[in-house]
Amino acid sequence: MQLKNIDRGGAVLAIAVLAILPLVFDSRYLIGVLTVAAIYGIWSVSWDFMSGLTGRENFGHSLFIGVGAYTAGFLNTVWSMNAWWSLPASVVMAVVFALIMGIPTLRLKGPYFALAMLSGAVIMQRLMLIFWEYTGGEEGINGIEPLIRSPLHFYWFVLAVLVITTVVLVALARSRWGLILKAIRGDEATCQSAGLNVTFYKIASLVISAGVAGMGGALYAHYQLQVSPQLFAVVTSITIITMVYVGGMASIYGAIGGALLLTLMTELLRNFGEWRLMVYSVALILILFYLPQGLVAPTWERLRRSLSGGRS
Repeated sequence: MQLKNIDRGGAVLAIAVLAILPLVFDSRYLIGVLTVAAIYGIWSVSWDFMSGLTGRENFGHSLFIGVGAYTAGFLNTVWSMNAWWSLPASVVMAVVFALIMGIPTLRLKGPYFALAMLSGAVIMQRLMLIFWEYTGGEEGINGIEPLIRSPLHFYWFVLAVLVITTVVLVALARSRWGLILKAIRGDEATCQSAGLNVTFYKIASLVISAGVAGMGGALYAHYQLQVSPQLFAVVTSITIITMVYVGGMASIYGAIGGALLLTLMTELLRNFGEWRLMVYSVALILILFYLPQGLVAPTWERLRRSLSGGRS
């Protein structure tokens, strides 16, 4: 019980700090950075839920992000629908693509699922360029309306979505469902022998992951007020995967810390000019080499044990 109270207290404190920070510093720039970090947090927890728990790494997570963002763009600019319709619509479209990609590919063994998802994202990026008359080509779709006019209020809304999403995914990860996904990661053959429908659980986890990522893509579209094929790029998926590894794989909440840490680090290194990329890369290599279990989640685990008197 004490550990649960420590977890809840830490979560409430972290949320309060993130919510109050823009009021303390009163900076539009800071609000923008935190908004981007929160959106990356949504993408990261969605990736970690499926790939972190099942061990089936998805190198094409940007497919669902891009689908969600373009859905928001088309609904708002082409069909002139209310901006708020883009959130449920982006979830539905991302889920449809998850089923199309997941049903045939999640039965594959080895790295083939990761390669198939990567191929799907690359193909979608190319299609956005081929059908430029409808998608805007390299420039994408512009003129998307904001969900909320006030940058601060929009940030609070995105933060609320991140918190609710994380609570739900953590609850699922700690439930019987999460235990089954972790068992699949440990020994898929044994799970099949025990009578579990392994394919169903993997597809269902991919659907949940895709739906959350698609909603995050819609939020990004309404923040940037435009979308482009670059959202489907491999670098988007790699960035998210890196954030999860830095935060702590399969912890869900650690992915938020990784997203916040790397987003802030990227902004802080802007003053390094041409050295920025090298410093960023060296820092990442050191973290991943010396802390292979991640930085955020393991650090919190050590802290909570210390606060609870060493009980696990």
